[in-house]
Amino acid sequence: MNLQIDFWQLVGLLLSGLGALIGVMKFGVSQAQKHQDETHKQLIARLDSIEKSNRDEAAQWQRVERDFLQWKGELPLYYVRREDYIRGQSVIESKLDSLGLKLENAQLRGTIGGNNAS
Repeated sequence: MNLQIDFWQLVGLLLSGLGALIGVMKFGVSQAQKHQDETHKQLIARLDSIEKSNRDEAAQWQRVERDFLQWKGELPLYYVRREDYIRGQSVIESKLDSLGLKLENAQLRGTIGGNNAS
């Protein structure tokens, strides 16, 4: 059993095998490129969504900061500091004490004047 192959048949067989190998390699490379492109698109979409959420979050923080500053500006209009309250109360109490003293003096004068008249 002898197998005889001509030179040109051998060259054709090698070229067709090499061509098939190159074709399979090209197919593999194109599939890898498609996969890489899809991954790239997914990554870009993910990065865009992250960027959008960052912008939204920054806008929310700006709103919170603006609301806080507005509240901070309105705070003195509605609330009194402890020291100011104590100072105001002290003034009111001293005025009440002096008014009480004046009433007491007026009552004493009235009693003294009332005893002298009888």
